[in-house]
Amino acid sequence: MPAALRMPIRFIRSIFPTVLCLGLITACFSQEPIQNALYKDNALSVELRVKDLLGRMTLEEKISQMQMLSLSSLGFDKNEKVSPSSLDSLFHGQSIGCLESPFIGVDQIAKLSEAADNYLRNKTRLGIPAIQIAECLHGQLAFGATIFPQAIAQGSTWNTELIQRMSTQIAYEASLSGVDQALSPLFDLARDPRYGRVEECYGEDPYHVAEMGKAFVIGMQGDPEITKNRIPDHKLMCTAKHFVAYSTPIAGINLAPNNVGPRDLRDLHLYPFKKVIQEANIYSVMPAYNEVNGIPMHSNEYLMKDILRKELGFKGYVFSDYEAVWMLEHFHKVTHDKTETAIEAIKAGIDLEAPKPYAFSELADLVKTGKIDSTLIDQAVSNILTAKFKAGLFDKPYTAPQKVSDLVHTQEAKNLAREVAEESIILLKNQNQLLPLDVTQLNAIAVIGPNADQVQYGDYSATKDNASGVTILEGIKNYVNNTINVNYAQGCTITGLDNSNIPAAVKAAEQSDVVVLVIGGTSMTLSGIGWGKEIPGDFATSGEGFDRTTLTPPGIQPELIKAIHETGKPIVLVMVHGRAYSIAWEKENIPAIIEAWYPGEEGGNAIANVLFGEVNPSGKLPVSVPKSVGHVPSFYNTKPSGKGFYHQRGTKEKPGRDYVFSSPDPLFPFGHGLSYTQFEYSNLKVANTTLDKNEFIQVSMDIKNTGKMTGKEVVQVYINDKISSVTTPIQVLKEFKKVNIRPSETISIDFSIPITELGLWDKNMVYKIEPGEFEIMVGSSSEDIRLKKTILIN
Repeated sequence: MPAALRMPIRFIRSIFPTVLCLGLITACFSQEPIQNALYKDNALSVELRVKDLLGRMTLEEKISQMQMLSLSSLGFDKNEKVSPSSLDSLFHGQSIGCLESPFIGVDQIAKLSEAADNYLRNKTRLGIPAIQIAECLHGQLAFGATIFPQAIAQGSTWNTELIQRMSTQIAYEASLSGVDQALSPLFDLARDPRYGRVEECYGEDPYHVAEMGKAFVIGMQGDPEITKNRIPDHKLMCTAKHFVAYSTPIAGINLAPNNVGPRDLRDLHLYPFKKVIQEANIYSVMPAYNEVNGIPMHSNEYLMKDILRKELGFKGYVFSDYEAVWMLEHFHKVTHDKTETAIEAIKAGIDLEAPKPYAFSELADLVKTGKIDSTLIDQAVSNILTAKFKAGLFDKPYTAPQKVSDLVHTQEAKNLAREVAEESIILLKNQNQLLPLDVTQLNAIAVIGPNADQVQYGDYSATKDNASGVTILEGIKNYVNNTINVNYAQGCTITGLDNSNIPAAVKAAEQSDVVVLVIGGTSMTLSGIGWGKEIPGDFATSGEGFDRTTLTPPGIQPELIKAIHETGKPIVLVMVHGRAYSIAWEKENIPAIIEAWYPGEEGGNAIANVLFGEVNPSGKLPVSVPKSVGHVPSFYNTKPSGKGFYHQRGTKEKPGRDYVFSSPDPLFPFGHGLSYTQFEYSNLKVANTTLDKNEFIQVSMDIKNTGKMTGKEVVQVYINDKISSVTTPIQVLKEFKKVNIRPSETISIDFSIPITELGLWDKNMVYKIEPGEFEIMVGSSSEDIRLKKTILIN
């Protein structure tokens, strides 16, 4: 016998029990070949495939589906291929529920995706693929992908068709590198500008947020009639977050409690989630970090099961927010240890724990010791597997394109990013028609400010390197094309207190005919609850965890603004930031003000096009702008008592009441946005002014462009329940439409509003449509109401 084949008898005896055990396990699971299993047959129903697969899984295999790993743990060998050892080290021959897409280049992500997908299909017992997740709020969070305007800017477009086109492009780009699910969009309401995540929200109004969010989901997931059964090619599953009432915390502090009452919870915060669940088939929901009335959402069985599942009819899977399960024990202090934490989370309906196993690592022992029922595990895994089957993951192995970077960030995608930015830009003030600027009447223009020559994308961006986008200075230079002088000065930094560069900015202004003064804030790149990246000397002023106690421009920017104002030069103030600023002095003293938010990689070109009249501004405020932080909250849809009783508005010169030295009215109202042309509203008609509860309000009106420039107008329809058994807001947005109108053109617009939208939660918390008079108000903003009509509901 060759030496290589000789084996000590004691070694054979030592391995015999193990070999015998493995043989028995193999025989057990090999009674029916896996390749012939029902779950492999895509001709069968998803329900049958899930049931078959679930019946084949061990407890440990089920629990692995409730956990997530990161592709960032994988490594490349010297040949730039994913190393087999890193795959073994990450997966250990076991499948996993989700994989996190790393924050690297799209070509590298594609290589990691393909290797991981191949491993999970071919190197694990049941070949269960993973869902690859990525942040896609305003573009895939990866180097090389197109960067669109931040969500608050998307909301400012009031253009659902445009946002649907944008999310379709984002889905296409992300799917090319192997992404299956977006951790987007947000259905939070931006009703407190102190809160740092305002920039990630579409706005303050539940109807507006629901419509903008639905458009994003339908563009990214696909037609709701199709997504009932499957996710089409080059589409992504979406995640609605953050369920629920996350964005109005006490004192505006991220993760702080929200003590919202049951009526506001339903009217405001649950409303957008209801719409996207029932009208767009959202595939996943992420619970919020916060507590609602003393119960953290990740242990809130009533809201996560009774409301989300039973009442709203959510059929997808629940993806925990990062470290939120851990927070039950270490932040909220409602559990004692991992065991209690796991029990609370699984009972509340959390299907998958992210970003890595903490409490869910205890689930197997909890089942074996009888502390939780195995049906809880089966339900969670069924929810996850259903999503995988519907997304086609079992039937479509991922193959990486030769070079993803050649297929994304195309000129078409950049043009779309610019279009979204152009429609998001809001003209807040335009005294004496300073804008648009006429380049033929200028010799020199000063471009000044800390954000004049720095791209700002907002959080959940892979970069804010100027090489990745167009700054406002570059955009202006591109437009004027050396026909006039462009004098640039930074003036000051965003948060710094050094004013030594202000004199140079003043000099640049004095040498120019007009000043474009670009102020604002900045967000951390790659930002999240426990991660992020700072640029030296550039501290974030908004984004996740960056909440504020004041709403004025940060640092010494107010000093810079006043110094430039003292030159006497006409100023166009451009704000690039993530939350509403209280700019009462600026509104009084600066002739032209533009709200640009975080306008994406083509923001510089888009803003230049608006400044010089190539594009007529058409953005509208999705939030009310308060006069000061002391006026917060300042949302438009207040109750009849919300603006005070005395109505003796005070000033510094003449004190009064409601308030002593001020008024509760906003600095700029919800829905506000000026144009370079004018629109005339007329001929409001309601098909039937006496309606039954099951009917629709059929509304039409004429809009005429009475100016000299083609422009887009956002027509807004508000409704007021004149007398109600419980208090209702003085006005509630119930429809809007953005239309393009040529000079002297008149167009007719029709709306159909279901009477069911006019209901309320009565004294017994029963949703009812009460009979009585309702006022229909049509206008250009919540304060600029042009037409009114009263209807009667029987």
